[in-house]
Amino acid sequence: MMSSRWATPSSCTTRGNVMAWDDSAGSAEGGIAFDNRPIGVFDSGYGGLTVARELQKRLPEESLVYFGDSARCPYGPRDQAEVDRFVQQICTWLLGRDVKMIVIACNTATAAGLAHAQRAFDVPVVGVVEPGARAAAHTTMNRRVGVIATKGTVESNAYSDAIRHIDAGITVFSTATPRFVEIAEMGLKLADGPIEDYMSEATKVYIRPEFEDIAREYLEPLRRCEIDTLVLGCTHYPLLKALIGGVVGRAVTLVSSAEETARDVDHILRRRRSFAQPGHAPVYSFFTTAADTDEFRRFGGRVLARPMDVVEHVDLPDLIVS
Repeated sequence: MMSSRWATPSSCTTRGNVMAWDDSAGSAEGGIAFDNRPIGVFDSGYGGLTVARELQKRLPEESLVYFGDSARCPYGPRDQAEVDRFVQQICTWLLGRDVKMIVIACNTATAAGLAHAQRAFDVPVVGVVEPGARAAAHTTMNRRVGVIATKGTVESNAYSDAIRHIDAGITVFSTATPRFVEIAEMGLKLADGPIEDYMSEATKVYIRPEFEDIAREYLEPLRRCEIDTLVLGCTHYPLLKALIGGVVGRAVTLVSSAEETARDVDHILRRRRSFAQPGHAPVYSFFTTAADTDEFRRFGGRVLARPMDVVEHVDLPDLIVS
């Protein structure tokens, strides 16, 4: 993995009124600093790769370290305190990889551990709930917003609270749709064949007819609530955008937090003057707790819509989190 060190005073030189750093550490021309260290991104599995994909699109010169905790997936049914411990543990591991900021690319983990992580660590830590909530609040016209998410995210009221904090007049209808995670991952595996690959080319996920029945059972009550905006409150769910959109209809706008999160990351890096140097060649590193790294690489590549060259297995140490 390529890494870079942040500039220290000893590596500075002065040319007139312009401060410049050694390029291997970062640089500053005319007072603009650069930091080529990677951004850390993590999720309970593949889903957070939808966020990583948006980061690659918006910030093509930024390096990424992605961590998928597939051995403990799904997070949704777990106790919030347990998920919080996972969050602090993974953030600690990512900081050991010298990341300059951390993106919690998992709604359940954001709800359970974002505030704790922001207090505990010195680098910026951002989640996916607030960007998605903000986009939903700004999108709705009739002020009736639906949220679909895992059980843990729904029970935390994270989206309801965040949306109402922006506009207290919005009515939020939330429902847990845990099987969508299973459907997304199963669809990735079913799409791993020549015929299915052709049929699922648009979404990279193969949709069985029975998946549509499950989607209607989940979504029909929300559609009857006359929502005009639906938040995909799990980072797996954008993989099912065609399925979900087909059930709720074109009148309902689907909001994915991935694109909004990438926009927030961009703004934070620019405010802190810590974006990568122009022309920097990014390095993408992938790690997982899954035993089968080949499967993670194969299916993760479908989510990213580009090959993963190498995926490394990680056994996280037991950490005591305060």
